[in-house]
Amino acid sequence: MNLPVLGVGMGYRDPLSHQILSNKTEIDFLEVTADHFLSSTEHRKKFLDKLSSEYVLIPHGLNLSLGSAEGLNNEYLKDLSGLVKYLSPPWWSEHIAFTKAGDIEIGHLSPLPFNNESLSALCENIRIAREEIDVPLILENITYNVDLPWNNIEESKYLAELINRANCGLLLDVTNLYINSHNHKYDPIDFLNNIPPDSITQLHFVGGIEKDGKWIDSHGHNTQDEIFDLIEEVLKYASVKGVILERDANFPEFDVLIDELDRVRRLGRKYGRWD
Repeated sequence: MNLPVLGVGMGYRDPLSHQILSNKTEIDFLEVTADHFLSSTEHRKKFLDKLSSEYVLIPHGLNLSLGSAEGLNNEYLKDLSGLVKYLSPPWWSEHIAFTKAGDIEIGHLSPLPFNNESLSALCENIRIAREEIDVPLILENITYNVDLPWNNIEESKYLAELINRANCGLLLDVTNLYINSHNHKYDPIDFLNNIPPDSITQLHFVGGIEKDGKWIDSHGHNTQDEIFDLIEEVLKYASVKGVILERDANFPEFDVLIDELDRVRRLGRKYGRWD
C-alpha cells in the first residue's frame, strides 16, 4: 500500500480536547474511536468537523467484530462506512478479534484461535468490509490471557498469513506485543521477524502495569522504557507511517504525553521514518 507518512500523534479523548487543540505543533495526527462518532448529535458532528479541520483523523473501530464466524452486522458496517467516507482518511483500522457471538454482545475484544478455520472466517469478513469501505484497512493485534487449546499456528505466522490473504496492513500495538511476549514467554524480536516489514503501517503504544507477575494492558500508565526500546526495534525494522499514543485514563499533565510523543518522534527520525 502506498500510504502517506503521518508522523506521531495520539488518540483523541474528550477530557484532553482543549489540550489537543492547543498543541497542534506537537501532535501530527489524531486517531478517533469510530464508535464514539457513529450516532453523533449535531454538536458532536460540528466538533468532529473542527477536529478534521485541524488534524488528519484516522478512524479506529471497536465493534465490527471481524472475527465473528456468523459474519458482520450490516447496519453497523454501513454506519462505519459512512463515517470513514465522511472523514476520507488515508486508512482506517480495526482489531483482530470478535466482540459478538451469535446474537450476544460480549462487551470486549476477544481473541481468536490461531488456526485456519478462524483465519478463513476473518478473511471473508474483511473482504465484505472492504467491499463496503474502499479505503485501506489495517488490523490490530490484541492481548490475550491464555493460549487457546484450538491454536495450531504461531501468532506471528497467523498475522503474516492474514496480511497476505486479506491484503491489509498491520496496526502493530507494541504494548500488546510486549505484554503478550512477557506473559506467554516468547521473544518479541522473533515475532517481529515473522511479519513482513512493509506491512507494518501504524503503531500503538502506551504504558502497562505488572500485577502478580503478569502484565496488563491498562491504557492508564506512562510508557515504560522497555516498551520504548521495543518501539525502536520496530522503527528500525519497518517503514512505519504513523504512531499513536493510546492513553485512555489516569491522564498525567499534558506535557508528559507530549514528551512521550517527542521521544517516539526522535526514534523515527533516527531511522529515517519521517522528517
